[in-house]
Amino acid sequence: MSIRAAAPEDAGAIAGIWNPYIRETAVTFTTDEKTEAGLAADIAARPGAFFVAGEGGAVLGFATAFPFRGGPGYRHTLEHTVQLAPGARGRGLGRALMTGLEDALRDRGAHVLVAGVSGENAAGIAFHAAIGFETVGRMPQVGRKFGRWMDLVLMQKILGPGGG
Repeated sequence: MSIRAAAPEDAGAIAGIWNPYIRETAVTFTTDEKTEAGLAADIAARPGAFFVAGEGGAVLGFATAFPFRGGPGYRHTLEHTVQLAPGARGRGLGRALMTGLEDALRDRGAHVLVAGVSGENAAGIAFHAAIGFETVGRMPQVGRKFGRWMDLVLMQKILGPGGG
């Protein structure tokens, strides 16, 4: 297993992992599927903010970070997404991806990393707690998907001094 910065050529594999979560689950509230071209552009535009876990040339998961909110006062706070291919769960890939992402973000001056986790995603909440995220809030009924309202659990991890 290896963790490396994603390249635009990984966009198809990332879309292949992400889109079933979008279509079939409540772990994300979005219903807009990712396109290979859109992901390739995002990877190119945000170097060091996309990582993939690979094995034998196959991409088994990814993690990415993006601005938490607009405005210069939030520039040291980022939100993230981490997803694994179904057969890749339970092997430590999520933890390894997050370690790589967090290290890269610290090096770039990030101070806080936020996880916005669906209240229906007990495994996602447990995963984030296990890697040092703390629950800082729950926003009832802010997401809607599959004809129902869903809660958003906000978790955060302080990465270090950041700033600069």
